[in-house]
Amino acid sequence: MSAGSQEEAPGGGPTVLRILLGSQLRKLREARGITREAAGYEIRASGSKISRMELGRVSFKERDVADLLTMYGVNDSAERDALIGLARQANNPGWWQHFGDVLPNWFQAYLGLEAAASLIRTYEIQFVPGLLQTPDYARAVIMLGHAGASAEEINRRVDLRLQRQQILTRSGGPQLWAVIDEAVLRRPIGGIDVMRAQIEALIEASKLPGVRLQIIPFLAGGHAAAGGPFAIPRFPEPELPDVVYVEQLTSAIYLDKREDVDHYAMAMERVCIDAEPPNHTPEILGKLLNEVGRPV
Repeated sequence: MSAGSQEEAPGGGPTVLRILLGSQLRKLREARGITREAAGYEIRASGSKISRMELGRVSFKERDVADLLTMYGVNDSAERDALIGLARQANNPGWWQHFGDVLPNWFQAYLGLEAAASLIRTYEIQFVPGLLQTPDYARAVIMLGHAGASAEEINRRVDLRLQRQQILTRSGGPQLWAVIDEAVLRRPIGGIDVMRAQIEALIEASKLPGVRLQIIPFLAGGHAAAGGPFAIPRFPEPELPDVVYVEQLTSAIYLDKREDVDHYAMAMERVCIDAEPPNHTPEILGKLLNEVGRPV
């Protein structure tokens, strides 16, 4: 999954289900000493198609899964039914498919990971994290990147962002650990009133049991993650690695190689140390609330 992923469903969601199924198929193939090219030939495809399947980047045809299971020597009917059923579940569309007209494919992948995560760690240097944005702040941010979009499209994008936020209050939803640079809170996106309302919303969010919010003050100077924002979803399934998500202007990078994830995890730990403790956050935000719009 080192450069992409996919979707969501009950419990784990299509993204995670595809990764789980792909991981199982890879283990079965490797246990039999079968190459990707030979497996691809078996299902009338290429070795690269097998690679994408095993990484969870593409949907699964039930016939292909059945043929691969036969090739890999899986003859137990219960095991076959379970894996083929997993393929069926993994092909169910995520809720965000209804927003396909305003949703790029590269971001659909992240929504699937976000919805399936048990913990999301994120670091932001320019905007309030999307999961914590108010409608007016979200609208202002979206208009910065889509200045020529119609009012209807902007509304759709705002609605999408607000639906994402429901994972924070749903039963069994992920924990959110967000570290925000003070510059984010000094930048009056949407104007002073919008920013004040956003800071007030962050004060309330910081009180939620599933949200840990930290601020890195200007006085902290430079820090380990100064290169840019990123997020690290973690999943409840022990066989799934953490994933690093780095968003760019027109695409995103997904990293799950151990060395890459470790590098970002260390940077995240460093900024958590550099930031003020979570219990200081309401006080810091309260002070900032009175200073919004003033020169720094």
